[in-house]
Amino acid sequence: MSRIERIWYEGGLAFIPLLPLSWLFRLLVMIRHWLYQYGWLKVSRFPRPLIVVGNVSVGGTGKTPFVIWLAHFLRSAGYKPGIVSRGYGGNATEWPQQVTPDSDPTKVGDEAVLLARRCQCPMTVAPDRVAAVEALLEDNDCNIIISDDGLQHYAMGRDIEIAIVDGQRRFGNGQMLPAGPLREPIARLRDVDLIIVNGEQTSVGEYRMTLTRSYLYNLHDASVHKEIALFNGKLVHAIAGIGHPEKFFDLLKKSGVEVIAHPFVDHHAYCLDDLDFGDARPVIMTEKDAVKCAHFAMPNHWVMAIEMTPEPEVEENLWTLLKKV
Repeated sequence: MSRIERIWYEGGLAFIPLLPLSWLFRLLVMIRHWLYQYGWLKVSRFPRPLIVVGNVSVGGTGKTPFVIWLAHFLRSAGYKPGIVSRGYGGNATEWPQQVTPDSDPTKVGDEAVLLARRCQCPMTVAPDRVAAVEALLEDNDCNIIISDDGLQHYAMGRDIEIAIVDGQRRFGNGQMLPAGPLREPIARLRDVDLIIVNGEQTSVGEYRMTLTRSYLYNLHDASVHKEIALFNGKLVHAIAGIGHPEKFFDLLKKSGVEVIAHPFVDHHAYCLDDLDFGDARPVIMTEKDAVKCAHFAMPNHWVMAIEMTPEPEVEENLWTLLKKV
C-alpha cells in the first residue's frame, strides 16, 4: 500500500495538510456538476438506453466483474449489449478504437481486452465517452449500452446509474481527493439507481455482490484448468497490478494458498523479468494481469478466474429500471 493510500484508509490525521486542496477540488466538482445539471455544458443523448457502472472513489472497487455479470444478464434477457470504456492505459494514437478479444492491450487498455473476452459483445474505447458511444452504435447492432466507469463523465447522457462500492475499504476517511479517495461526495450516491457492494459490509439501500465461482487456468495452455483447492498449503508467488492488490492476495489466502505477494501499480506493463522470482514455484495472477502476460507465458503461470453475482433483488430492480427506459 502506498503512502497516500495509508493516509486515506488507515486513519490518523495525516490528511489534514491536504484539506485545502481537497476543499478546492470539492468546489470544482460541484461547479462542474451544476454546469451540466442546468444546461450550461452540453449533455449528449443517444438513441439507445445507456447504463453507467462507476464509483465515487478511486482505485479498484469491483466494477469489472459486475460489468461482466451485467452483460451476460442483459444478453440472457434478450438484449444486444455493447460496452464503452475509456481505454485506460492504452497508447493508441487515434480514438475511438474497436476492441476485440485479440486486441493489443498496450493499444486499447488491459481492462478493455478482458471485457471483450469475457463479455463476448461489441466494445469501443475512447477518452471521450460520447465519441465512444457514437462509434459503437455506428459500427454495431446494439440496443443497449454499458459504460464501464464514467459516473463522472457527465457529457455522456445516461438512463441508469449503478455505483460499485468496495465493501472492505468503503470510502476510507471520507475526504475528497487528494486528502481522501473520493472523486465526488458520498452524497452523490443518493442520486444513483443502484448501489452494489463488493464484499460483506452493506448499509441500508445497498445490495451485496459476492464470489460465486473461482478456478485457475494455465496461462501457457489455457485448456488446463485446476481447482484452487489443489494449491491448498502450497507456497506460491501472487502478482496483482490492480487498484486494490491486497484484495486479490486475501482471496488466495482465504482459499488456503500460502502467498508471497508481489503488488504492482494499477495497469502495470509487465515484462518477463517481473515474473522471474528465481524459483519454479507457481505464479498466480488476476485475469487483468494475464492479458498483458500471455505473450511470454511459462508453464508455471496460472490465472485466477472469478465470477461475481449480486443478490437476486438486483435483477428485480434492473427489470423495473429497464421497463422505464
